[in-house]
Amino acid sequence: MATEKPVTEQYQADAFSRRKDDLLVIHDLHTHFFTPDGVVRALDGVDLRLKKGTTLGLVGESGCGKTVLALSILRLIQDPPGRIVKGSIIFEGTDLLGLDEQEIRKIRGNKISMIFQEPMTSLNPVFTIGAQIAEVILLHQRHRASTKGQAMDMAVEMLKMVGISSPARRINDYPHQLSGGMCQRVMIAMALACRPSLMIADEPTTALDVTTQAQILCLMKDLKDEIDTSILLVTHDLGVVAQSCQEVAVMYTGNVVEYALVEDIFALPLHPYTKGLMRAIPRIGARQEGKTLHAIAGNVPTVRDMPKGCTFHNRCPEVMDICRTEYPPVFRPKADHVVRCWRYVN
Repeated sequence: MATEKPVTEQYQADAFSRRKDDLLVIHDLHTHFFTPDGVVRALDGVDLRLKKGTTLGLVGESGCGKTVLALSILRLIQDPPGRIVKGSIIFEGTDLLGLDEQEIRKIRGNKISMIFQEPMTSLNPVFTIGAQIAEVILLHQRHRASTKGQAMDMAVEMLKMVGISSPARRINDYPHQLSGGMCQRVMIAMALACRPSLMIADEPTTALDVTTQAQILCLMKDLKDEIDTSILLVTHDLGVVAQSCQEVAVMYTGNVVEYALVEDIFALPLHPYTKGLMRAIPRIGARQEGKTLHAIAGNVPTVRDMPKGCTFHNRCPEVMDICRTEYPPVFRPKADHVVRCWRYVN
């Protein structure tokens, strides 16, 4: 069972309140999975905001809830066993949790698109890539392409936009005929076909080699600027965050423990978990200096062994007595920087 979160005088209720330049505001989001062994609180009160025209990096170890958050935004959590039980997801002024299935389908893939983690398994192997891109266009962009021929012409243009050579020929290829990097470019083309306001990229470079990773990240940045979209980039790679993001949200055990501008996170991380992630980044020349690679002690706790109080306290080198008994609320030590840690109580 997760520890109840107290409301204290230091709690910043407006830490993620909606602002004029916000595209997405998530407040007190709870996504649970109801299993025979008990309730798994995959998201346990997430607060998050994403400004228009920016890239927000969502980082953390495996099992912290990053992908569940991305799927919750699109309401793709399978029910049963999963269910969004509480909270709000305000996108362009509309609470997505208040929409019926028909209304959310008009947004999903149109105003909000997603690049899934494994491009080789995300594409349908029995349809050509052209047919798969055209399907998205015909479903959401009838005002731009009313026939299959027009949609295929647009698919060719999208493949050209993402840098695939000979796009008029490639639209007839099947996914198994393409490399991992090219499949990822096809996924990006599908995600951008409707020129969405928000693109969610779930670890889009994980299965790719370093050179292809750099090409994909550069491509995403260029296309973001070209069509004026915002990106929620889910990743465990802080190097990718430094290269691509303007803001960072650090997740741990189903909650955001720190949120700040990317330069603030790298220059002065506040939460002990964020500090541990920063120290774990490999550095050139460390071996010659006799330094070993830093690792955060222990593992991310499971629902069966969730510690009382702050869920990071049993791995934290800065733990205090209150950390073992009370879950920390959100504190804001400075503007545009929030953290869940008792060390920042005024």
